[in-house]
Amino acid sequence: MASSAEVVRTVTHIVTAAASASPSPTSNKVPAQGGVLEGVNPSHYDAKNPIITFIIQAGIIIVFCRLLHWPLSKIRQPRVIAEVIGGILLGPSVMGRIPGFTTAIFPTAAMPNLSLVANIGLTLFLFLVGLEVDLRFLVSNWKVALSVGIAGMALPFGLGCAIAVGLYNHFRHEEGVVDIDFGVYMLFIGVAMAITAFPVLCRILTELKLLMTPVGVIVLSAGVGNDVVGWILLALCVALVNAGDGLTALWILLTCAGYTLFLVFAVRPAFIYVLRRSRALQDGPSQSIIALTLLLALTSAFFTGIIGVHPIFGAFMAGMICPHEGGFAIKVTEKIEDLISALFLPLYFALSGLNTNIGLLDSGIVWAYVIGVIAVAFCGKFIGATAAARLNGLLWRECFAIGSLMSCKGLVELIVLNIGLQAKILSTRTFTIFVVMALVTTFVTSPLTYAFYPPWYQKKAEAWKRGEIDWDTGKPLDGADGMVDGAHYEKLESEKIKRFTIYLRLDSMPNLLAFASLFGGQHQKPTGKLHPTVQNASSVGKDTGETSLEDEQPPKRPIEAYGLRLLNLTDRGSSVMQVSELESYTAHDPVVNTFRTFGRLHNLAVSGEVMVVPESSFADTLSTRASESDFLLIPWSETGGMSEQAIIQDKSTKNKLAESSYLSFVNTTFTQSTCTTAVLINKNFGGPKNKEGRARLKLSRTYSSVSLGSAREKDITAPIADRSHHVFFAFFGGPDDRAALRVVLQLAENPEVTATLVHFEVPDSLLETVTDVSPIKAHDGQDAASPAARPRERDAAFFASLRASLPAELASRVVFQTAHSSNPAKDVIAHAGTEVGQAPRNAGDLIVLGRNVGRRAAGTEDDADEIRPVNSNSGAAGTLGALAHQVWAAKLGASVLVVKAGWRE
Repeated sequence: MASSAEVVRTVTHIVTAAASASPSPTSNKVPAQGGVLEGVNPSHYDAKNPIITFIIQAGIIIVFCRLLHWPLSKIRQPRVIAEVIGGILLGPSVMGRIPGFTTAIFPTAAMPNLSLVANIGLTLFLFLVGLEVDLRFLVSNWKVALSVGIAGMALPFGLGCAIAVGLYNHFRHEEGVVDIDFGVYMLFIGVAMAITAFPVLCRILTELKLLMTPVGVIVLSAGVGNDVVGWILLALCVALVNAGDGLTALWILLTCAGYTLFLVFAVRPAFIYVLRRSRALQDGPSQSIIALTLLLALTSAFFTGIIGVHPIFGAFMAGMICPHEGGFAIKVTEKIEDLISALFLPLYFALSGLNTNIGLLDSGIVWAYVIGVIAVAFCGKFIGATAAARLNGLLWRECFAIGSLMSCKGLVELIVLNIGLQAKILSTRTFTIFVVMALVTTFVTSPLTYAFYPPWYQKKAEAWKRGEIDWDTGKPLDGADGMVDGAHYEKLESEKIKRFTIYLRLDSMPNLLAFASLFGGQHQKPTGKLHPTVQNASSVGKDTGETSLEDEQPPKRPIEAYGLRLLNLTDRGSSVMQVSELESYTAHDPVVNTFRTFGRLHNLAVSGEVMVVPESSFADTLSTRASESDFLLIPWSETGGMSEQAIIQDKSTKNKLAESSYLSFVNTTFTQSTCTTAVLINKNFGGPKNKEGRARLKLSRTYSSVSLGSAREKDITAPIADRSHHVFFAFFGGPDDRAALRVVLQLAENPEVTATLVHFEVPDSLLETVTDVSPIKAHDGQDAASPAARPRERDAAFFASLRASLPAELASRVVFQTAHSSNPAKDVIAHAGTEVGQAPRNAGDLIVLGRNVGRRAAGTEDDADEIRPVNSNSGAAGTLGALAHQVWAAKLGASVLVVKAGWRE
């Protein structure tokens, strides 16, 4: 037994030894596949599997930068500020001081991978910058752009060369700097001082709503030239640094010049030929065209990289040769910009922050250079651009705004600095000094511009340039301020709308077109057309005194209709690029063209326009564009919100008055508009909807494409046999009701319109103004909404005089009534219920109400005798008026038109 046990132990020992010494060396051992389940630390960098560490780095950077951008966006700071500050906080300046943080999250071995991805993103971003650069801005405003651009570069470049002497002598011997000539160093510092961040400028102008102002156009024009010249000088500087001697540098420059000509005169025509053959210019780029375009950008970057110039220059030139025809550049940008802006750029600018060490600013002389560099960069740009703008005849505040904007450095400056750091022109300390300068100059751009060029000053300058106001007093020059109430009141009867503006929304086009057609009046009876050969014979009859056609009356002057389509301007580069393509958008926009054609067919003189503005400035843009009109019509969103997306189900629109964004937009427009403004809340205006029954969800026989019988069984929409509209108007008095009455009487001139106008006589307490909600100020300084300025007796006399002087052609279609009421809401709903909806197959009925937001509202469902004030912030009732809100809630089967008188009423 002992021997047997000994044998077993021996065998076991041999097998164990053999297993431990089996030909499976540690180097060939399969790594653990269970990951964290087998105890693997995911933050540990593995050179064979670097993606895990990269995801950790990218996730931390993106989340950190987004969180920083949220508070900074409240003070109108561009995203690049948050990205650089985020990199600085993650770098050695702050979080790098935490023991083990840098080693675990940003180990030295993993940085090449992060740098590679960031530089790929940088190359593609410079391609997008080239796409954004539209030289048409420079050509169309060449005089002022040339002067502002040259002065805005020459002065800071000269001052930069001066301060470069001290920087060169003080910091050239630091670690990580190559031994270069002072001339090259001076050129780099001059470029770093003179360059302007064109992409960031576009975003700042967007945030401040200055893109379409004279200041915005001049800054963009000068920024384009500044950008191009700055990149050329930087390429020259890099070529001189990378060249071994002067002859090599000359060859590099000549090669760059030749390559530029090759791109412009050989590659660009061939590229455009391919785009035309593939219909990419007409129908938009396909995936194959996007791949070809990106390949062109990367190939160009590769060539400029191998000849001794940074690859970003090749990508920039590839973007510049891409055509803008048919919106091709915009469509390419839309395809790739989100990935670059959301992932690649934060990595690059955070990498800049990681290379920044605020701790190196550790002495008085270093901080003196920080202040000096900031002063030179800002003052040189500000003084040069301001002086040039003033010489071109701009106002002082406009000049100061231009100087502030041109001093913005932004992400372009950071790109320049990183190139200088990689080329070992700058030490880490000097790099940190210039990063601080870039942050400060970019940070102060928006606040300074807003302070120098606030919205009230913009409006005053525009009115003064149009010759409408006196600059010193701000009063109108047309003598309107001397108008007395009596004369203005007497004009109300004869005043008519001669020009109106419509806010064109895709979801509201059917009811907008139906309403606008009412202003066209009665269609002229068409005369029979004659064949040209017969027409010649009929002309002989006319010569002999015979007439075959009735004598026509001279045509009536048509009403002018201006349609405005607003597109949302986002922070995307493609959205900003749309601004330069507004003429093309206006010419080819299907909504505007539909409005043009429909208006011309209904006796309207039509014009239309597309504007790309931030959603927050929709109201301001509408009120400004409608300032020369007599009437502004705003449709209530069919989707309930600002979006114009297609409506899939009616359920999503049942409570469309509750959307806060559209309520705020309408309320702001009411407040800012100077002309009569109306909001149309649609309920089958223009005809009922064609709703298919739910039977379509059931199984049924399919329709054959060749079966005439089955085709006739499909649901069709029949023409409207009864094109009439019935209008009910409740008149209480006041400027809003008088303006609404004028609109109703003009609509009633259309022979298809009948109207019932009821003057409700209510107690004085219900007409009191209890809140100061955007009061309409008369020109003499009195409150036009107060009882003293507009006594109810005058309103009653006005209503009676209109009833007595009603033209004969309207007497059969317009009825005036008077009713006593102690509960306005209840009585208006009762009267309207008997008036509208009586002809369900007509083209839609309309209830017209004055807004009258500042008055007391009575007649609630809870207590008919209750009187409660209406607050401007109380939802739909505060925006449209309590009466209009209750009438709409009553679901009377008619559209509601809420009218507010303008300041000129």
